[in-house]
Amino acid sequence: MHALKGRYVNTMHGLAGFGPLARFGDTARESSPYGWRRWAASLLAIYDTERMVKLDLPWWNVEATREAESFLKSRPGARVFEWGAGASTVWLARRTGDVISVEHDSDWLGKFQAQTKDHHNVALLHRAIDGDNADAYVNAIDEFDGQFDLIVVDGRQRVRCLEKATSRLAPHGRILFDDSGRARYRGGIEGCGLTEDHHHGRSFCVPYPDHTSLLRHNG
Repeated sequence: MHALKGRYVNTMHGLAGFGPLARFGDTARESSPYGWRRWAASLLAIYDTERMVKLDLPWWNVEATREAESFLKSRPGARVFEWGAGASTVWLARRTGDVISVEHDSDWLGKFQAQTKDHHNVALLHRAIDGDNADAYVNAIDEFDGQFDLIVVDGRQRVRCLEKATSRLAPHGRILFDDSGRARYRGGIEGCGLTEDHHHGRSFCVPYPDHTSLLRHNG
């Protein structure tokens, strides 16, 4: 399965640089972010954060992304915490006041820093998940005071991160939990005490329907 996935990604990247498809990717940025043209361009950008940043898209379910953007428009200057840095970090930085993003992979973070250098409202943290630092990644949110309007759970140890996030969420805030349809996450989501808006369907970067949920306090 891993080899098949790798061949698919390499094929998409090869197509992305091919003549008409390369021009398609360049012009899709001007189309509706939630239309079929931008979504199709995202398929060519799978695991290519630079292309996703140019498309101004996160790797989430399309309708969940629309809901998250609508929420952020209602909260100017929103404060965001994110587990798992990537194209979503820049997408959030363009729409919020401050973004704190924690990442476990130092090599990936080193490559990604160039894509956030012009966004002075982004703080990138490296917290390894090994040895004596096993809890540092999950506990990174404890390094900051106050509440967050949006918390994104899209990295490692997601159920533990969700448990941390629930007590740090602003009263009318949202937690965005990506890949929320996976069986290993369902118990944590269903037992977290928050109301879930579960989106399943067209998702950026992948040709199959996928899941992203937004969680909020009851009432």
